[in-house]
This record gives sequence, structure tokens and C-alpha cells, in this order.
Amino acid sequence: MTSVAPNDYDSFAEAYVAHTENNLVNAHYARPAMLALAGEVAGRRILDAGCGAGALSAALRERGATVTGIDTSPAMLALAGRRLGDDADLHLADLGGPLPFGDGTFDDVVASLVLHYLEDWGPALAEMRRVLRPGGRLIASVDHPFVAYTFGDSRPDYFATTSYTFDWTFDGQSFPMRFWRRPLHAMTDAFTAAGFRVTTISEPQPDPAARELFPDEFRDLSTKVCFLFFVVEVPPSAESA
Repeated sequence: MTSVAPNDYDSFAEAYVAHTENNLVNAHYARPAMLALAGEVAGRRILDAGCGAGALSAALRERGATVTGIDTSPAMLALAGRRLGDDADLHLADLGGPLPFGDGTFDDVVASLVLHYLEDWGPALAEMRRVLRPGGRLIASVDHPFVAYTFGDSRPDYFATTSYTFDWTFDGQSFPMRFWRRPLHAMTDAFTAAGFRVTTISEPQPDPAARELFPDEFRDLSTKVCFLFFVVEVPPSAESA
């Protein structure tokens, strides 16, 4: 039996999209929360960092944004291209390295459930800041730090940055995943060290319309922490950075 490397989305892209397209956590919680934080985006140039199959990109584009997507998975980018069409601006890129865009290219960067794949946020945040114009925003969501410490070791050190592994199961097949957990102060420190200023930390509720669709899951999600959302901004001038 061939082993699969952790976080190999190419090995389960179709199954992942089928599972998350209309489920409670992604379709009725994470994506609506990101869109609400983004607000009015008509005419804005947005980089979807870790765009996956393009669900968030599509929603932003429907609201009038010009969207560019990047992802590390060719299979996920292929699905995004299928969703968004031949004119979609999609790039294979790793957040851990240089981004293929000039300084100040974008008004916003959205990074939905992406940063917790990285041990070190520094290089990724530095690149996101570089490609944002002065006054631009990074809108990001991650696993809530309190939730992350229920995985793996029974008594982990909350103040340490540590990895944890688990399996996602789709259609009876398991795929290994590895995320990184860090305390809340380490997250905000990373944003400020990269030159951002934190403007919003949010713990939103799921879309109320999902209550009837998912009556059992809805109450659980609406009474416990799941993801943590941030809006951070590039100072409007270099002098204030």
C-alpha cells in the first residue's frame, strides 16, 4: 500500500470538494464569514491565497472583485479553473516562497484556512504584505487556537508552536493531514512583525439560514469555537509601517 504524504490535496481533491461544497462548516460558516469581513469588494483586486477549488474566489467575483488565485495543488487549481472558466487568473504557487506578483498589486488578500498549514508564518506574511498596496487588507481564518489544542497530545504546551496530525476520511479512504498550532499572541505578533496592524479579531456565528439544514450540527457549531478570523491592514504609508 502506497503511503500518502501529509496534506496531499492532489490525492483527494475531487472528494474534498464534494464534501465541502455545501456542508455546514465550509459553506455556511467559513466562507460567509470571510465574505462578511471583506464587505464591499466591487472593483477591488483580490488575491485568494490558497484558493483551492475556487469557491471563495467565485463568490468574490460575483460581488464584483477582480480575483487572482494561487494554490500549491495542481488538482485543486484544475477544479478552480473548471469552476471559474478559461479566463480565470490562477497560478501554482507556494505561500512559503516568493509570490509571482509585483509590489502593491492587490487591494486585498484572502487566506481562508491556510496559515495553519505553515510552521513559520513570517515569510508568507511578508510576501502578502509586499503584494498589497498601502492601506490594503489581509483577511485570514485559521483553526481557533483553543480548538487546536484538543487534537494530538492530551496536555500540549499551549504556548509552544507545535504540529499535530490527523486523518481526513472521504469515501472510506483516509488521508493524513498535518497542521501547526500556536497561541493567539503568536498569531498577532506574527502579523505585527510583518508590518500589519490588526483591526479585527472575529469569532463569528454560522449563517442562521443553516439552522434548518443542519439542526443537530448547527447548535454545536454555534455554541463552541471553531475558527478564528482576522482582518489586518498595511499602514497607508511607508512612514507609518
